[in-house]
Amino acid sequence: MAKRDLKREMRDFYGPSASAVVRVDVPTMNFLMIDGRGDPNSSTDYADAVQALFALSYALKFAVKKGQQAIDYSVMPLEGLWWSEDLDAFSAGDREQWQWTMMIMQPSFVGHDLVAQTRDAVMRKKQLPALESVRFESFAEGPSAQILHVGPFTTEGPTIERVHRFIADSGAEPRGQHHEIYLSDITKADPARWRTVIRQPYGA
Repeated sequence: MAKRDLKREMRDFYGPSASAVVRVDVPTMNFLMIDGRGDPNSSTDYADAVQALFALSYALKFAVKKGQQAIDYSVMPLEGLWWSEDLDAFSAGDREQWQWTMMIMQPSFVGHDLVAQTRDAVMRKKQLPALESVRFESFAEGPSAQILHVGPFTTEGPTIERVHRFIADSGAEPRGQHHEIYLSDITKADPARWRTVIRQPYGA
């Protein structure tokens, strides 16, 4: 059984270069999603959310592999939408005021029924407090500017500025939430080598 590398199949959206900001037209995709608030470095809710997303994503992967579809595929990376009602708090790094939606993209052959069945099976086996809060829904961004950031999260500022400058130079304005895609395992990789996709939807 060949293993499908979904990230490679969707390299336009999950494999940008760090050399230049580019425009991408992001199609509608399906995600497991969970909302929260607070500092991701210290929030129990954040840790629980990430744990639940990965637990369900891997359970879905194995359900598809062992089921009638018999497709093996790689679980997609963690993604996050970030914002704050108080923009000053966001720009000042007051992480307790940050709001987030963490999510993991699911392939087109994973549907609502399978998600519901698999969630029930995981809940019977594991005590994951955030699992009930995970939802499965479509998400569309459309025209977006994105680039790869290499390095720790604390050095993202200039990269984000490049994205916003690209949007302004295009005669457009940002819309929607700041979007990050975490390509590296930050528990193992050197922070200097962390690879994060920075994406910002925009419109006229």
